[in-house]
Amino acid sequence: MGSKYITMLGRSGWALVNAYYAVVREKKYQPDEVVIFAEESTAGGLEAASAGIRAVSVKYGFQPEIRSEVVKDGDFIEAGRKVTEIIRAWKASGNRIAVDITPGRKALVVGALIPLNKIGVDHIFYLQIDDTCDSAKPYMMIPLGRQTLRDFIEEADVSRP
Repeated sequence: MGSKYITMLGRSGWALVNAYYAVVREKKYQPDEVVIFAEESTAGGLEAASAGIRAVSVKYGFQPEIRSEVVKDGDFIEAGRKVTEIIRAWKASGNRIAVDITPGRKALVVGALIPLNKIGVDHIFYLQIDDTCDSAKPYMMIPLGRQTLRDFIEEADVSRP
C-alpha cells in the first residue's frame, strides 16, 4: 500500500509544481508514484514539470516514480478513461490516492472529476491563489497569505465535527 498522486499540466508549469509543493509541505503527503496528465498542446512542458516534482520531493527526502500520460486536446472522454484506469488499479492495491486539479486545463479536470464521483479518491487538491498576477514563480516566493491549499474531499466531509 502506498500513496499516489495525479496532477495535470496546463499552461503553467508553475501551477503544477507549486500545488505539489503545497501538498507536500502543508499536508505532508508524500506519494511514491506521480502521474502527470497533459494535453498534446502542453506536453512540451512535461520534462520541466517532472524536474520540478523531483526537486520538491528530494527537498523533503523522498523520490516518487514519475510518469506522464498525454491525451488529445479537449478530449475529456479519453482523459477520463485513462484517469479511471489508473485510479482503479491503484485502489485495487489499497493505495491512498490524491488528485490535484489546480494546473489542469478544463478538459483534463472534467475528464478526471466525472469518474471520481463513482470510484472515489482520498483527496482532491486545489491551490487557490487570490490574485494570479505575478504568480509565475516558485511557491515559497508567492506570499503564503495569498495562497490557500484546498482539499475538496476533506471540506465536503459533513461527518467531521
